[in-house]
Amino acid sequence: MDPTAHRLGSALCIASAVAFGAMAIFGKLAYDAGVGILMLLFVRFSIAAPVLWLGALRGGERLFSGATRRTLLAAFALGAVGYSMQAGLYFAALARMDASLLSMLLYTFPAMVTVAAIALGRETASRRRTGALLVSSGGLALVLLGAGGGTFDWLGAALGLGAAMTYTAYILVSDRVGGELRALPLSALITTGAALTFGLACAGSGSFDTGFASEGWLWLTAIAIVSTVTPIALFFAGLRRVGPSTASILSTLEPLTTVALAFVVFGETLSAVQVTGAMLVLGAAIALQLRPRGPEPVPA
Repeated sequence: MDPTAHRLGSALCIASAVAFGAMAIFGKLAYDAGVGILMLLFVRFSIAAPVLWLGALRGGERLFSGATRRTLLAAFALGAVGYSMQAGLYFAALARMDASLLSMLLYTFPAMVTVAAIALGRETASRRRTGALLVSSGGLALVLLGAGGGTFDWLGAALGLGAAMTYTAYILVSDRVGGELRALPLSALITTGAALTFGLACAGSGSFDTGFASEGWLWLTAIAIVSTVTPIALFFAGLRRVGPSTASILSTLEPLTTVALAFVVFGETLSAVQVTGAMLVLGAAIALQLRPRGPEPVPA
């Protein structure tokens, strides 16, 4: 492998992880500006979808070459149902708890994916995987127990773990759906489905509210462009140069970015017990990615 290409690919994957990691910070700032959850998600995907379609069209190839109508509908439904549910749970949790804690709860998904893949017969159990799953479970327990009682929001934690579980299902389905579609068209279809879902949710609940502070538009645009479109493009550009295993390992910088930015912007901190648990969760995620498991899930 060309060392220069590998270094560039690694840098692109790191930049993608940093951009994804900043999303929770932008979300908190949007909430502070008075933006509602449904409006945030509708604007996020409504901006991201057309930008991704433009990127897909610039590829110069037929967008859906070789893909069946069933695959296209499945990809659209993946966004309209699966990814929209994950995003809804994530941002609902973000409204109730610290961004740093939520980032660690969400990053239990690699362990969940492995458990589900073994249960479905897509992977086989091994000592390495079993050990990593035990480490991840212990780390999650420390993250939660380290928060203590009192002001800890258990509903927010449940929503965060629900987002991780939903993302697990999304990954397992997209692994099958994505085989017939290139990355950008698939991402465009998924974000279009999510935009439609949240548009209908806003219309049905009367949540089309633009009465928030003007800086809210800045944070909404940042969520859509900086933390959705840009990291998707960077991830796939890096993936082509370093391969799925390295790309996945470098992606574990995402929650570390969230923790660091949350400390700088909001003064959020994790306890010593939670930091230990977080390191166990991330260590298990890296161990589970040491060998590629097939096509990468589409980050969206």
